[in-house]
Amino acid sequence: MSTDLAPALAALRNGGVVSYPTEAVWGLGCDPFDESAVTRLLQLKQRPVDKGLILIAAARGQFDGLLDWDALPADRRDAVLASWPGPNTWIVPATARVPRWITGAHDGVAVRVSAHPGVARLCEAFGGPLVSTSANLAGQPPARRREELDPALCVLLDAVVDGETGDLAAPTTIRDARSGAVLRG
Repeated sequence: MSTDLAPALAALRNGGVVSYPTEAVWGLGCDPFDESAVTRLLQLKQRPVDKGLILIAAARGQFDGLLDWDALPADRRDAVLASWPGPNTWIVPATARVPRWITGAHDGVAVRVSAHPGVARLCEAFGGPLVSTSANLAGQPPARRREELDPALCVLLDAVVDGETGDLAAPTTIRDARSGAVLRG
């Protein structure tokens, strides 16, 4: 298995959309600050922009300037930070630096510092967070193995990163950082 990230990094830096394994399923990703790349990803997935997208990172520092930690009580902020790195996605109040094509119709942004080694390597090599959404058409089941990726979707991607998904049985839990409430279990 190749661990060469060069094709994926080149694609990401040139407005491309890539697929890569995450904690539970294969994901689609792109540069979250490239509006045309995000628009293309949403079109490929047939997902409306108002739903918002998850950002993944290799370390908390990759979210510097994007998350309004001061909008959370200290105990809620501490709960979020204590869960990372790991398979925990949180909706955290967003700063004005997070584009509307990422937050959708929300005032927060879904974020995760991943413990998946492939995700962490990709984000480290890219130098910042990436969009992360399941690699499937809206309403279709997500792919757990590379062989399960929809061939019609694969031909539209700019790169696919080799690797295996983690051992989670379902996509990561999403919680509201303000309340701790589970939004997706």
